[in-house]
Amino acid sequence: MKKLLTALLLSAAILVTGCSKSEQPAPDSVPAQETTEPTAEFPDLSSLTSQEIVSSMTIGWNLGNTLDSCQADRDGDGVINEHVADGEEPDETLWGNPPATKELFQALLDSGVNAVRIPVTWRDHIDEQGNISQTWLNRVQEVVDYAYDLGMFVIINVHHDGGGDPQFGAWICNAATDYEGTLARYKTLWAQIADRFKDYDHRLIFESMNEVGFDSLSTKKAYQTLNDLNQEFVDLIRSTGGSNPTRHLLIAGYWTDIAKICDSRFVMPQDPAGRCIVSVHYYTPWDFCTTNIKNEWGTAAEQSEMERLITMMKTNFVDKGIPVIVGEYAASGNDFNSCVFFCEKLVKLCHDYGIATFLWDNGNGQFDRSTNTWRSEQMHSALLRAVSGEDYTPEKAA
Repeated sequence: MKKLLTALLLSAAILVTGCSKSEQPAPDSVPAQETTEPTAEFPDLSSLTSQEIVSSMTIGWNLGNTLDSCQADRDGDGVINEHVADGEEPDETLWGNPPATKELFQALLDSGVNAVRIPVTWRDHIDEQGNISQTWLNRVQEVVDYAYDLGMFVIINVHHDGGGDPQFGAWICNAATDYEGTLARYKTLWAQIADRFKDYDHRLIFESMNEVGFDSLSTKKAYQTLNDLNQEFVDLIRSTGGSNPTRHLLIAGYWTDIAKICDSRFVMPQDPAGRCIVSVHYYTPWDFCTTNIKNEWGTAAEQSEMERLITMMKTNFVDKGIPVIVGEYAASGNDFNSCVFFCEKLVKLCHDYGIATFLWDNGNGQFDRSTNTWRSEQMHSALLRAVSGEDYTPEKAA
């Protein structure tokens, strides 16, 4: 089933005819309530379970530091690093990346990527009630269409709105002190997103939020707050039109941390459609995955820890009928062979368990957006092997 679906999706992407949504009139000329049906013919995935959808994903990739860019204190010195003039909206280039293009997603698809996560930060583009700037919503839709019109799986979310810097604009964290006010804003935001994308088929997945926790509360109350927000997210999407009553939804775990998600206090939402997927991130060990403090990876103990953590997700979720997506992972150590080995082992381990993985790429990562090519064929080949379904044991290059 998995190989057949992947083959159908990839082959269908070549058969696009007519004018795609991305070739419609400029976004600002499209009224907010209008959507355009895709003209390409793709397999009907409406009957597939969430696990079948997740298992149909091959290499996953994040369009990082682009639509998720926002005015923020990125180095922790108390000052906004990138900002725009008062009254202006930042755009996707704020953190140094070029605008996303159709050619970028075509190149990704041609290289074997059939699923993309497009993180979106809304906080610089919404008012106090959560009403979205139409200019921003139009651009988000345009970028989604670049991938969607190729037949790719696409995930969109609410990204740095949930971050830990409320003094600079993050706001979902305020649910710890003002739950009702935060919930009202959250629902207003998602109602607009759900309406704009309601006619997109089941290749488009909504993710409730990103890396959110409420550590200022008691542990029980913190988990309950996140659980309640996730339930409200599901209830709202299911109450809207189009494909939304049965759309596959990605549910943010507590801080997207494996140990915290496997805690019994984290509860998946009740969903009448039975189409919820749990979201987790994998940055273990942190100093290797996100910095160059730790340069090498691959000892027996380090591999065992990866196996233990991913097996926890399999046991606690996959084996119980709840699909899993690793929405972000990366390796940043200076020893490149260690990075390749880390990524290949993680992706293969997850793929073998039916877990999809999405490489975090901030623009300086593995895929060069100026040439639309992989910076390293070694890494690219490793990822292709990892999702091939072949029975082999990844090995670290000497």
